[in-house]
This record gives sequence, structure tokens and C-alpha cells, in this order.
Amino acid sequence: MSFDSAYNEPESTEVLVCPVDPGHPVELRYAHAGDAGADLSTTDHLELGPFERALVHTGVRIALPAGYVALVHPRSGLAVKRGVTVLNAPGTIDAGYRGEIMVPLINLDAHETAVFEPGDRIAQLVIQRYVEATFVPAAALPGSDRAERGFGSTGM
Repeated sequence: MSFDSAYNEPESTEVLVCPVDPGHPVELRYAHAGDAGADLSTTDHLELGPFERALVHTGVRIALPAGYVALVHPRSGLAVKRGVTVLNAPGTIDAGYRGEIMVPLINLDAHETAVFEPGDRIAQLVIQRYVEATFVPAAALPGSDRAERGFGSTGM
């Protein structure tokens, strides 16, 4: 994979990838240099009618190093062109999980059935580091510029 030499190369870490069915090898890969998300494909034929949802097989299992999480994001083209997105975006895959990555898809198109064949790309997998917090009980919180202003606090 090449990357524009004017920019730094992205950090890399090893993630073990194992097929659910040893007779059907799988490959996770990035479509382009510098992409954050690796393509996840389905192993099934699937028809999602308008407003239907399904838990979709990918045939992939992974082992993440401690301190990493895999996030399942929608594919933007699938969302825009066909109205299909990941229902719980982003889905969280914890470092200790070793089962098959399953993707809950929903068809938000009001008129068209979305049809998928084995090998069709359905989502993308983003690997990130995370910090494990220590939660400390407190009677009060320190002040901040934003304070308790929430939704709409910066205006329209």
C-alpha cells in the first residue's frame, strides 16, 4: 500500500483474521491507501424489503490486541444510492470477542427491495485504539465553558 509521501504513513497494528468456515477463506482489505475502513462483505444471498432489517453474516472472525476496538460503519455509497445502512452504527466489536462479525442492516428505502449476493460489500470495519477509563464517584463536577448546555447549545 502506498501513501502520499508528503504525509506521514499511518500507524499499523496486526489484527488476526480467521474465516468462520475454513473452506471459505476471507480477506479484509482496504480499497485505497489511506482508507480508515476495511470492506466487510456478506456471505449470504439476502433480500431486504422496504424498512426491513436483518443480521447479516460476514464469515469473518478477528482477534484484536488489547487496547483496540473494531467499529462497524455504514458504507456511504450504499446508504446514499440504496438507502441501506448499519442499524446500530457504529457497531462495537470488543477486543475479547472471537465470534463472527455480524452486521445489522436496515433498508430505509420506502419502495425498493435491496438485494445482496455473497461477496457484496455491506459495511466497513475501522480499527481504533481506546482508553479504558477509571470511573471515580464525585459529589460535584468541575466547571466548564459549556456547563450543562446540550442539544442546540451552539445555535442553528
